[in-house]
Amino acid sequence: MYSGSDSDTDDNEYPLLRGKPFLKVTKAPACCSARYSLAVLSFCGFFMAYALRVNLSVAMVEMVKTIINNSSASHMCPGHASSFVIQHNTTAPVYDWDADTQGWILGSFFYGYLFTQIPGGYLARKFGGKWFLGIGILGTAVFTLLTPLAAHLGAGYLIAVRVLEGIGEGVTFPAMHTMWSSWAPPLERSKLLSISYAGAQLGTVVALPVSGLICFYLDWTFVFYIFGALGILWFLFWAILVSDTPENHRRMSLLEKEYITSSLKNEMPCLTKTIPWGSILKSVPLWAIVMAHFSYNWSFYTLLTLLPTYMKSILGFNIQQNGFLSALPYLGCWLLMLLGGQLADYLRETWMVRTVIVRKSFSIIGMVGPAVFLVAAGYTGCNYTMAVAFLTISSSLGGFSMSGFNINHLDIAPAYAGILLGITNTFATIPGMVGPIIAKALTPSNTVEEWQIVFYISAAINVFGAVVFSIFGKGVVQTWAVADFHSHGN
Repeated sequence: MYSGSDSDTDDNEYPLLRGKPFLKVTKAPACCSARYSLAVLSFCGFFMAYALRVNLSVAMVEMVKTIINNSSASHMCPGHASSFVIQHNTTAPVYDWDADTQGWILGSFFYGYLFTQIPGGYLARKFGGKWFLGIGILGTAVFTLLTPLAAHLGAGYLIAVRVLEGIGEGVTFPAMHTMWSSWAPPLERSKLLSISYAGAQLGTVVALPVSGLICFYLDWTFVFYIFGALGILWFLFWAILVSDTPENHRRMSLLEKEYITSSLKNEMPCLTKTIPWGSILKSVPLWAIVMAHFSYNWSFYTLLTLLPTYMKSILGFNIQQNGFLSALPYLGCWLLMLLGGQLADYLRETWMVRTVIVRKSFSIIGMVGPAVFLVAAGYTGCNYTMAVAFLTISSSLGGFSMSGFNINHLDIAPAYAGILLGITNTFATIPGMVGPIIAKALTPSNTVEEWQIVFYISAAINVFGAVVFSIFGKGVVQTWAVADFHSHGN
């Protein structure tokens, strides 16, 4: 029978399961390997997923009629007042949607996204993550192609399409976590996952400015046609080249297959069909991840959906400038996410820093740091350089959190990582639903003072989540996540 407490006293053992000796295996080369090929393909998948998700944030600026009056113009920074009257060729329709309607449209994606998190993790564990992730992004791409038609039919139809897109994307992260539980050796976990999920940040980086250029030189409808078609193209590559597990991969070397399976033996000696739902829901370390994930996503989703609006309404940038400047924060986040993954595994493997220390340290940097610079951004006034710089630094530092609480699911319960991510991402989706609506409600006149309140709220929630995770987070496999623990009725 498995024995041991849930303390972190043995957290420096490798791999992460306490009481098991570290099994020395020959490390397979990373170059041209199947596991890094999976990381690259999943990187491209999350690139498309986030490009399909955020393009509406920029397109919305062009989809809605802008009424200029003395009251609204007085809130703009004077240096860019002319940007609203720049003319560009467009034949696409515009709509009379008020601020509340826009908030509901921008947040509607997350209503669908919420409901497929836990089912996505459960079904991916049972049937494999490849097709759930692939078809999820394919469905999002198809509904993206239908977005202009839905907008023409009315705001209600557009909200419905965005909800369906969210349903498709809701399975992606749990399915990917499930796949990595079978593919990622413990000492390469931070690197592989940071490469994989960094696609989300780069997708945002590319989609925001490219959407602005498409809106300017073509019209906003082409934003959805182009990105939707690219999403379908990615699915074809994913369907042909990816396997659910190393055992099913037909082209990988025997050395790499042995390296992966042997590295994971101590963490998942055997999988049971029974899922310990009661123990999962009572796990304090899991709820620590929930709080961190919820808190981080509050500021992340608020900026993701409303940063183009802030750039236009407060700083007065035109549609071309808007897309590029809105992308800068996510470019920094992408770079630091990749750097953080390399640094986290280096600290664990070379310096033998305990996993729990690495996860908590990276979470603090990736949550408290953004909070400080987000508040500072609210006090830059019309200093465009400082405003953009502080927003960029804020989001960039958030990239470190990927090697913090975001990967911690695989540390505490690798056999159920997809299910755990489904649970935490369910709660972490709530900010995407209510954040834009609350932010829109708090900024009816789009004044600097109103946006300061939005930034204060986001920063306070971020700090709260970092504190909770720092106190209650763990870095070792929990007793309830071990197969032989269940087999003895415990």
